[in-house]
Amino acid sequence: MKTRRFGFIFLLLNIIFTCSVLAQKYNEVDKIVLKYPKNFSSTEELAERINDDFKSDYDKARAIYSWIAFNIKYDYNAYLNPPKSQGFSYSTEAEKQRKIKELNDRLFQKAFSSKKAVCEGFTALYKHLSELSDLKCEIIRGDSKISVRDIGRKNTSSNHAWNIVLINKKWRLIDVTWGQGYYDSSKGRMVTDFSPVYFDTDPDYFFAKHYPDSGSYLGERISKDDFLNGPLIYNKTIENDFKIKSPNSGIIEAKYGDKIDVEIKNASRSNQVFYLNKRNQAVLIKNAKEKRGSLEFQIPYDNTIGDYITIFIDTNSIVSFKIVQK
Repeated sequence: MKTRRFGFIFLLLNIIFTCSVLAQKYNEVDKIVLKYPKNFSSTEELAERINDDFKSDYDKARAIYSWIAFNIKYDYNAYLNPPKSQGFSYSTEAEKQRKIKELNDRLFQKAFSSKKAVCEGFTALYKHLSELSDLKCEIIRGDSKISVRDIGRKNTSSNHAWNIVLINKKWRLIDVTWGQGYYDSSKGRMVTDFSPVYFDTDPDYFFAKHYPDSGSYLGERISKDDFLNGPLIYNKTIENDFKIKSPNSGIIEAKYGDKIDVEIKNASRSNQVFYLNKRNQAVLIKNAKEKRGSLEFQIPYDNTIGDYITIFIDTNSIVSFKIVQK
């Protein structure tokens, strides 16, 4: 009875928070870009409009991010059925760079004209529009963490791409592919849902979900183990700056009767916190304590918990862990 009652509260809160999020999602740059046409005759025309409307490099970079996220959809069919990769030969570094540029030119033109792309098209278009706005921009390729099944993987793979853009002498991390939406496994389709959190993302959050092929960022090594074995975090974690202090690994070893200690910084007792058991029922966290700017609580590990556990705050998924039974 309590579970059913909590389910009703969950639905009611979801409606309230959805309205609140819509009101807060867009900044002033986004609101201007939302009024832009869906179609421009050329990328040059779009860049000219952006450069006319915005003067700071930061606003231009955000406007490019927003327009792409609003208008280019992820091509999930192309992701499932990728074309055969076409290699090329070269004899000099200059020839190599010329051929890479030709490839990226085809990618951004296809994305711009078809309004569909996978990550390579998103990143190529972002780089091209940035350069038309006199912004220095690069494409980074690497691995991504998008599912609970990614927690504890043994190896990384090159399956994703994102951008870095130089603004006010500082490189900013951009993932416009994830900014436009996400794949909903329960519905079996892509969901268009603009998210600003992948524009100028804090590196600590960004590299919890991304791992560059080079293994480094701006000359500093990034821990592959932390990426592979860390917990899975979500958009709302980044948006609300919910830092996961404990457990410090995404893999929890436990036996029945153990208590899993959880600490989430910047959460409070005013938040509704719960997790889902393996029957997908919401279990409300009670008697959580605020301490040092964090919310601390325990989850008893028993046979109602499956292979993974996801913690929610105010109806939003925040963090997932993999459970390994001792």
